[in-house]
Amino acid sequence: MIAGIVVSGFGLASLYAAPLARWLATSYSLEAMMMVLGIAFLIVVVGLGQLLKPPHKAMQFVKGLGDVGAKKADIMQPPAKRKEEFTSREMMGTWQFYLLWFMYACGAGAGLMIISCCKKIVGGAGIADGLALAAVMGLAVGNGGGRVVAGMLSDKLGRNRTMLLFFLLQAAAIVGLAISSSVDSPSATLLILLAGLVGANYGSNLALFPSATKDFFGLKNFGMNYGLVFTAWGIGGFILAQFAARVYDGKIVADWAGSYNFAFYTSAILLIVAAGLTFALKAPHHTEPETA
Repeated sequence: MIAGIVVSGFGLASLYAAPLARWLATSYSLEAMMMVLGIAFLIVVVGLGQLLKPPHKAMQFVKGLGDVGAKKADIMQPPAKRKEEFTSREMMGTWQFYLLWFMYACGAGAGLMIISCCKKIVGGAGIADGLALAAVMGLAVGNGGGRVVAGMLSDKLGRNRTMLLFFLLQAAAIVGLAISSSVDSPSATLLILLAGLVGANYGSNLALFPSATKDFFGLKNFGMNYGLVFTAWGIGGFILAQFAARVYDGKIVADWAGSYNFAFYTSAILLIVAAGLTFALKAPHHTEPETA
């Protein structure tokens, strides 16, 4: 949940950053917009970064051997214990890393594909510019809120079940968006709701996969380890967004030109595959010698 709250700022930022960037670029110039935003973000991010420090540690309650209900298995220490802290090299030697990476690429890539063409999809369906912009804003709100909701659910249901839920919801939302945008006189309200749902499911990845990386590979090397897992976000988004653009331009099959639907259905299939893989995903069971 905490991870979801923190990264919700990532999703909600477009609510102010996009209109501000557009206003600066049209009122002044592209160069002025980049300069203003660059200096502002430098001051705000670096300035607030100086205030960051670890919170006070709460009193640690160490579970002793005399705890009520302690079992014999808890008392007898095995000669080896499950490895909980993985270096990046060790993490990349596990099949869990590659499975996690692929699932992340599918989930984030599908969401980034929709984000890259959301306004064009809604506008192409005959929706007024104001409502098309509302769909984009709805996607941004869903993007931020989905991270918090997914974080809360994963703490209660577990990472795998929450991933399964959000992958399937994302597949359904993308198929719904493809169908709704293809009919004559589509409902603007429905398109805005579907865009918000797509944003929420996309945003869930940014809460679930950092937490899963920590669960599987530990906190000691989390920065580097999650950095490697996070490459799935960029690569998945790049591939699927480019695929959707090429489909729309008719560069893959000429008959598909002018529509994103084939790309949408392809991403929905990938999401269903990722949902199925949640049943195979589990923590590594590598062991290391017990130290004295």
